[in-house]
Amino acid sequence: MAVSGAVIWRVSRTPAGIATLAIRETHPGVIRGAAWGPGREWALAQLPALCGADDEPGDFDASRHPLVADAHHRNPGLRLSRTDLVFDALASAVFEQKVTGMQAFGAWRRVVTWCGERAPGPTPAPMFAPPTIDGWQRVPSWVWHRAGLEPPQSKTVVRAARRGDAIVRAVLAADDGEAVDRVLVSQPGIGPWTSAETRIRALGDADAVSVDDYHLAHEVGYALTGHRTDDDGMLRLLAAWPGQRQRVIRLIGASGVREPRRGARLHPEDHRDR
Repeated sequence: MAVSGAVIWRVSRTPAGIATLAIRETHPGVIRGAAWGPGREWALAQLPALCGADDEPGDFDASRHPLVADAHHRNPGLRLSRTDLVFDALASAVFEQKVTGMQAFGAWRRVVTWCGERAPGPTPAPMFAPPTIDGWQRVPSWVWHRAGLEPPQSKTVVRAARRGDAIVRAVLAADDGEAVDRVLVSQPGIGPWTSAETRIRALGDADAVSVDDYHLAHEVGYALTGHRTDDDGMLRLLAAWPGQRQRVIRLIGASGVREPRRGARLHPEDHRDR
């Protein structure tokens, strides 16, 4: 993804082929899009869901906590988006396992640039679509290493790609988030965190919670109680909003409340130096 002025550029490998999508808000609440490539019609048809049009808050009750109520009041248009691209969401989540966001994004950019496909259209800079599911299986071992992705993560992506089409079909056929979770965590190297992140990104799951995250439980606990908590404590706090826990997490993020940072800044380890 890239931003050029008021335009957001996004490249995807859709079920119909690669698509470059340019998105711009022309008036408050009015989004216009243009697309290029063989997947352009799919991308434009999916654009409302990408912008959160399919998200339905339902009977969400923000009043159960003053911070959530205030964030909801100040962000009435907050919606959960979905990409409907299951394998890309899964692969990108695996890249983020046990590393910082900076490391994961850097590794993703390198692999996609080296092994993906150049995006069509007048992009503001060269952009690339991720490999196909088959293409993920054929990424050379030296590319993973040069990109900075550690062997457990690269092996997980390759193993998942071997069953990628079946995984995508099973996820899209599942009835609810729990069924999707069962499909995903049955794959080697994929645990609750990766499953939740995949559900959030690909399906806009309003109830998914990324347990085992390095920061999330601390942030939720601090926002709702003024003190850190662990995963169990976070789940107890979020139980007040069944079916809407991811929405509450997004509102906490939008509130601007952050736990003061006191520890030393983490120095990312680069396994390429070993």
